[in-house]
Parts: sequence; structure tokens; C-alpha cells
Amino acid sequence: MPNTTADKLVIFDTTLRDGEQSPGASMTKDEKIRIARQLEKLGVDVIEAGFAAASPGDADAIQSIAKIIKTSTVCSLARAMERDVRAAGEAIKPAKSGRIHTFIATSPIHMEKKLRMQPDQVVEAAIKAIKLALEYTDNVEFSAEDAVRSEMDFLVRVFDAAIQAGAKTLNVPDTVGYSIPALWGERIQQLIARVPNSNKVIWSTHCHNDLGMASANSLAAVMNGARQVECTINGLGERAGNASLEEIVMAVKTRRDVFSCDSRIDTTQIVPTSKLVSSITGYPVQPNKAIVGANAFAHESGIHQDGVLKHRETYEIMRAEDVGWSTNKLSLGKLSGRNAFRTRLQELGIVLENEEAVNAAFARFKDLADRKQEIFDEDLQALVSEGVVAQVSEHYHLVSMRAHSETGILPKAQVVMSVGGQEHSAEMSGGGPVDATFKAIEQIVHSGTELQLYSVNNITSGTDAQGEVTVRLAKGGRIVNGLGADTDIVVASAKAYLNALNKLDTGAERAHPQV
Repeated sequence: MPNTTADKLVIFDTTLRDGEQSPGASMTKDEKIRIARQLEKLGVDVIEAGFAAASPGDADAIQSIAKIIKTSTVCSLARAMERDVRAAGEAIKPAKSGRIHTFIATSPIHMEKKLRMQPDQVVEAAIKAIKLALEYTDNVEFSAEDAVRSEMDFLVRVFDAAIQAGAKTLNVPDTVGYSIPALWGERIQQLIARVPNSNKVIWSTHCHNDLGMASANSLAAVMNGARQVECTINGLGERAGNASLEEIVMAVKTRRDVFSCDSRIDTTQIVPTSKLVSSITGYPVQPNKAIVGANAFAHESGIHQDGVLKHRETYEIMRAEDVGWSTNKLSLGKLSGRNAFRTRLQELGIVLENEEAVNAAFARFKDLADRKQEIFDEDLQALVSEGVVAQVSEHYHLVSMRAHSETGILPKAQVVMSVGGQEHSAEMSGGGPVDATFKAIEQIVHSGTELQLYSVNNITSGTDAQGEVTVRLAKGGRIVNGLGADTDIVVASAKAYLNALNKLDTGAERAHPQV
């Protein structure tokens, strides 16, 4: 275990890379920048901003993030291929602190079936990629993909070679979420014991949640010498997701009697970060999610309530305030001025591109203030997200709509929308006002899409709260999430559906780093 880092746990956040690989969770550059700013405010050590070789858009987003982030290291993923490493190197060039994270598979099944390479070739490719990455930065991380199913002797060999080549961080990933804590901790311990010069690098772990043990496996790795954990906000990630940043950080912080390390995370920023990521990606947080779920600090049982009222620590091991659960009402209303509005945006870390964007957001704020008595920070985040959503493409635009629902009568909806600048209208019936609205839209666009998900989440509490709707559409192998927010849930649903259609209309494609 490196003596210099024994008391520090490096938090490596991959929400913008691995998290974005969740179906439909792709983000625009502006959305990635907003999340990156918040991750920096949270105190994340390393922000994996994307996979530069995936697309020009990914490379541009990484470079833009690298230009503005000052206190966190900005990282790009790269396969152990010259094209990938050079793309990553160019993308992180503007960063005050940049890292290239290169990887290659080391398990027999991956080497034979996916890479079609012999073990010697894999080691050679790893060494070459690390040395090439060192031309751009001295901060190079190497990952042995599918380490969980790799042979121990070969892992020792490839990690030894990686250290000799100049890698500063060695990552041991449970790529398929196969391990259990006892075995994962033992694997980390054995690697640190057997790899020559293991005390000269930081050992890292990257766990997936296929068996529901990503956070537990990551913590087992920490207990056995790992000093970097790769994780995501809300556990976002492909398939069942990744280890949750909030769970890792709070477990280490709460159980200082067990862990001999701590992170530099500002835990009061955990909940605001969780809500921002949820809002932008369209992945709502389940109410009973640890730390950031709405029920995480709620007590229904009378016995529990009585105990908490008498002494909080009878049933609470953390304070809600410590992770960012607090009153976040905005002391602005419909009479508030533009400067006060702009100041609050700055306090929330929201930076709009120009005066036109500020004016558009302020107009949406005024409209909301007319319909809602209390404005919360989450409402502001949703307003800004709505502005970003509008920038995706305006091929489809909601002009107006009317929905009618009455007991005993089939619900109807009339939709007027702009398609490529020309107005069209349609009226349809459905099983409910939302169903009727979607059918009316389809009567106009004939998209041929499959509705895979319809989800409603209230942004704040109260009957006048904005409803945030996520619509997931699939067509031709592409999957997109559409987002919409409004105090009228049917209007929010129409906005979300059109946002998804607009994303499909752009035709943007992202490469998967493991294909």
C-alpha cells in the first residue's frame, strides 16, 4: 500500500463516461459541462469526462471540460490503441491536470473471443499504449478489463509490465459484476502482495452492480489496500449500473472505525449533485435509494419516530444535512429582477452561454413564478435543462395543446405542433390524457418508434410542484431519453415525447468503448 496515500481515498467519477452508457442517457456538451462543474464543486478528484475516440462530439466535450475545470483532474478513456490514446491526449491537452485512462481485456474469454489476441500481444499492447500516453501526460492509468475473470498469474504479469512502462494508477475492474466482497478483497490483497513495486502506484477498483454488490465490492477493495474507487452519481451506468459514489463516500466517512482513509468530498453537495444528474439523464432516483433517495431519512414506524425524536442517533447513523438534504427554497418570486435571478444561478454553479440564454431562462422563470408559489433550486435546474433541451433540435415543437378527461368519457387530446416550421394539428382519444396526447403527436409525425419507458417524477414537494417526465423511445437500434417539465403533467409529457423525437431526428451516434 502506498504510504503517501494511505489516508486519502481518491474518488474517480465516471458518470460522464460509464454513466452515459446507460440506455438513452447520452448528454449534450452543455449538460456534461454543468455536471462537470458540479462534480468539481462536490470535490471529485478525477472526472472521467468521456471516451474521446468515440466521436468528435465526445472529444469536443472532454476538451471543453478540460478548459474550465481547475481543481479536479480531467480524464479521457482510451482503448490500448494508438488512435484512441492520441485522441484522448489531444482532448485533455487544455486541462490544468489531465489523465489518460487506457485499458485492454485480460480474461481468457475476452482475449480469445473479443480481441482475438494472444496473452503476449495483450501485454505488448498495454505497454505500447502506456508509453504513448506518457507523451501527453505523466498521469496515466491502466485497467485490466474483466480482471474478475482473469487468471491471477497473468494479472500479476500485465500489472508488473504496466508499472515498468510508467503507469501511476492500476485499476482492477469487475467489468461484469461477477465478484462478491470477500473474494474481491482477497484478489486486491493478492495483487498488491505479488506485483513488484506495487507500493509505487495507486491501486484502483471499478465495480459493476449486476449482482447488487458494486459498492460492497468496492469497499472490500478499499479495506484491502485500494486507494481509488471508480464510481458514478446515483450508481448510474450500463446494465445494472456502477458503484454509487454517495454510498462509497458516506460508508468511509461514517465507518471511520473500519476504514483508515477518507475522501475530500464535500458531502453537503451529494444530494444537489444527485438531483442534477437525475434531471439531466432522465434516470429518477428510487425513493428507497441509500443516501439520496427521498425516503433515505424518513421514519414511518412509530417506534422509530419516537426514538429519533428522543435522540436522533437511535435510528440515524448520518445527519440528513450532512449529505445535502436541506431547505433549498429560492427567495425569489415573480417580482424578482434579472440580477437576483442571475446571482442565484451563479451560486448554483450554472453558467449560461450568453445574455440571450439568460433572458430565455429568466422568461421561463417568470412564467413558472406565475403558476407556482415557491421556487426551489431544483426548479431552476429544470428550467435550465428545458433550455438545453430546446437547443437539441427544434424540428418538432409544441405550439399548444388541450386535453380533456372526465369520468365515464373517453379522454381526448388536441395537439398543435410545428414540424420543420409548418404547423400541424391532430385530435385523438386514448386510455388517458397522456395516451391521447401521444397518439395525437404520432398522428402528425408517424415516427415508427417504440415507447420503452414513461416515467413521472415530481421535482419538488407540493401539489403545485413541477412534474418531470422521462420518455424513452427506440427506433432502428437507437435508444433516446426525452425530458419535459411543467406544472401540468400532460404538458410535461408532450414536451418529453417531442424532445425524444428531436434527439432521434439529429441522428447522432456514439461508439461504445468496448465494441
